[in-house]
Amino acid sequence: MTISAKAKSDAPLANGQWWVATPGELMKIRITSDETAGVYTIFEALADPRNGVPMHVHANEDEHFLVLEGTLHVANGDERLDVPAGAAVTVKKGIPHAWANLGKTPVRFLIVFLPGRIEEMFREVAAAEGDVVLSSAASDRFGTIIVGPTLGQGIYSFVSPRP
Repeated sequence: MTISAKAKSDAPLANGQWWVATPGELMKIRITSDETAGVYTIFEALADPRNGVPMHVHANEDEHFLVLEGTLHVANGDERLDVPAGAAVTVKKGIPHAWANLGKTPVRFLIVFLPGRIEEMFREVAAAEGDVVLSSAASDRFGTIIVGPTLGQGIYSFVSPRP
């Protein structure tokens, strides 16, 4: 199923409901930090080709990617990896990282944050409805700092969304 075939939820960020993170990228919360007493949070993401995120750092969380379909291109510090379906990669807190879908088909993957509670940042970013200043302020408050560009020219992200 393509991303354009999924509708934005009327209740963004409700557990198990898809929401548009940025045009061409859908996310849903699979397990909330409330369900794990703050130990971890799990998201599922579905990204069209040429979607990704800018290089950033989490001050508080380790981030684990488990690719379910497609191949996810990941920067983990100075290392660049193509992570295929069935494989995983871990980014430790404090390490600059980014991901992008450089393939020709959507990529679907799980993101596990340890510890949890970061879904509150995603709720605020979603509520900002594309306002880069508000989104960046929410990210900063939760210790997620943008430190560089996306992983190549023509990668769409919340700071450079699809037209």
